[in-house]
Amino acid sequence: MTPADLSRYVVSAVRRAVEDGELSGAVPVRVVIERTRPGGVGEYATPVAFQIAKGAGRRPAEVAEVLARRLGGVAGIERVDVTGAGFLNFALSPLSAARLVRDVRPVIVTDVEAGVPGTPARERLVRAAVARIEALQGVPPGPEPVAVAPVARRDGDVLARYGADAVAWAVLTTPARETPEFSDALLVQGEDNELFRVRYAHARAHALVRNADQLGFRPEAGEVPDAPRLLRALADHPVVLEAAAHHRAPERLARHLVELADALLDFQYRVLPKGDEKPSAAHRARLALAEAAGTVLAGGLALLGIDAPTRL
Repeated sequence: MTPADLSRYVVSAVRRAVEDGELSGAVPVRVVIERTRPGGVGEYATPVAFQIAKGAGRRPAEVAEVLARRLGGVAGIERVDVTGAGFLNFALSPLSAARLVRDVRPVIVTDVEAGVPGTPARERLVRAAVARIEALQGVPPGPEPVAVAPVARRDGDVLARYGADAVAWAVLTTPARETPEFSDALLVQGEDNELFRVRYAHARAHALVRNADQLGFRPEAGEVPDAPRLLRALADHPVVLEAAAHHRAPERLARHLVELADALLDFQYRVLPKGDEKPSAAHRARLALAEAAGTVLAGGLALLGIDAPTRL
């Protein structure tokens, strides 16, 4: 089970509880699932009980207990816990690499209008990224524009020194109400530069596919038991997109791209055969996983309005 599946199962549990008369009120269209915070229980959590408690005329903890009983027997959910005033926490069964790979689709991004002429560059960048993420998720635009703190320097000076992609990264990794910082670290082509790592990981995914082709084999979805970090990062991606749209926070997507890139860069050394080793089903499955991660990185950068070169 993936976190996206979990969201659908939670919605279904709410619907069944309402239909059976155990709960009352409106059934949410979607439920936000997020990674459990440090010190929490399980892997994922949702505040859905707070969302529906008022309409149900019950305390959130009571609503959460109702839903926990209904979700406890679902295949793929190993454990459900209720914590705090009514948070649902989940531990899921191991992920299927083959399914994750098959579920990955390239993101097609249509550019959007992000303000009238004269709008400061930071506002345009943030609002455009939010609009793209909302459009991808099918979320109607918020009634008010995202409130954005100003940049201390003039737009032209920043763009001239650092370039459009580096400026976009600095802006979109900073919460909208905080002021982004610009330094020469944005220009470093090395591992200390997060944007470089994300773009380099994407380029490495393409290089692995090219190198495999020269060795005579292609990607083929299969199970990859030795990549838990990369599998978890890929599984989290739909949930991160949903949270980024819900909170209108592109920095959530940017942070996740760094996590995914670092996982791929760590995994890349296990993809291709070594020495006289012949390509096997395991190599094809690892290659498919790396290619899927590269596709997700490219789509994420496109949502942020940043170029994703295939060679660096």
